[in-house]
Amino acid sequence: MDIRLFTPSDAEDLVPLLEEMQDYYGVFCPPRDEIVQTLSSLPPGAEILIARTDKIVAMAGFGVNFPGQGLKPGFFLKDLYVMKSERGGGIGSRLMTALAALAVDRGLTRIDWTASSTSETLQRFYGELGGDLKDDRVFFRLTGEKLHALAGRN
Repeated sequence: MDIRLFTPSDAEDLVPLLEEMQDYYGVFCPPRDEIVQTLSSLPPGAEILIARTDKIVAMAGFGVNFPGQGLKPGFFLKDLYVMKSERGGGIGSRLMTALAALAVDRGLTRIDWTASSTSETLQRFYGELGGDLKDDRVFFRLTGEKLHALAGRN
């Protein structure tokens, strides 16, 4: 298995995994050409680690955030997704290990992420990696009409 940073030349190969992920979460999935276009022009700071066998079987989408404790930067892991047929084989752990190594190599001090509060499996997985569950925070999201409404305030 090869774990490495995504490049735009991987866009077509990443689409099936992203389509499966959207289906898994039960959310809208744009058409294939729109996904490829988005992947081909990711904004600065948005990065993806991919795990590939004969196809891309897992991904971790992340970016740098600042400030953190001690006014140091860190990674924020947005999504870690392993193809359903590949789960339980250690791929998620390998992706997290690669992400941790990348953070250390870049001089970053932490990785932050969220996980479903109803998934004991995910909480156990991240706990076994050494992640500390932070119960002093809640997660908010601003999207759609509410995002536009806030953007329109003066």
